[in-house]
Amino acid sequence: MGRTAKYTDQDILDAALGLVAEDGAHAATVVAIAKRLGAPSGSIYHRFVSRDLILATLWIRTVKRFQQGFLEALLHEESDTAARLAVTHTLQWSAAHRSEAKMLTMYRREDLIALWPDELGGELATLNDEVKRSVIAFTAAHFGQATAETLGRTRFALIEIPYAAVGHIIGSAQPPSWLEHTVATASLAVLARQEPVR
Repeated sequence: MGRTAKYTDQDILDAALGLVAEDGAHAATVVAIAKRLGAPSGSIYHRFVSRDLILATLWIRTVKRFQQGFLEALLHEESDTAARLAVTHTLQWSAAHRSEAKMLTMYRREDLIALWPDELGGELATLNDEVKRSVIAFTAAHFGQATAETLGRTRFALIEIPYAAVGHIIGSAQPPSWLEHTVATASLAVLARQEPVR
């Protein structure tokens, strides 16, 4: 009978996340991760062939955890409320999970696909599929149709505006008191069904 592994993949990812949070991505070396776990470096390499693969896998885990609340927000039957909940989720989740929010700013999915087409290619290729479907459904319900224009407005309002604001959260000890209200107001303005009178 084989021995039960003392450290799981999740333990390794958690150790890497702690190092990134303390000193940046450069600190999350295999040696440092092994030292934090009290494990030999070889046991880390047995699970992950490189440090970069550890960080990429951690990034994917973080994206999935973030997406859960975002997707739940978009299920609200009233679209303006759904939008506000989705936007505030991004900000509140980032404030509550600063280390993970920092991870989300480190990589782009397209870059990871290019680096690891075998190890992570399949998972990365479908990572955003559920969000895309939810955004399309929200757009159709909110605007009455999902066109290039309305989808662009929805992505800008629900994803790009809040994402830009995350930098104010992870870069400061305390997010500005005005941030959440201002971002939600800006996002809802982009989603306004009636164009402003010129």
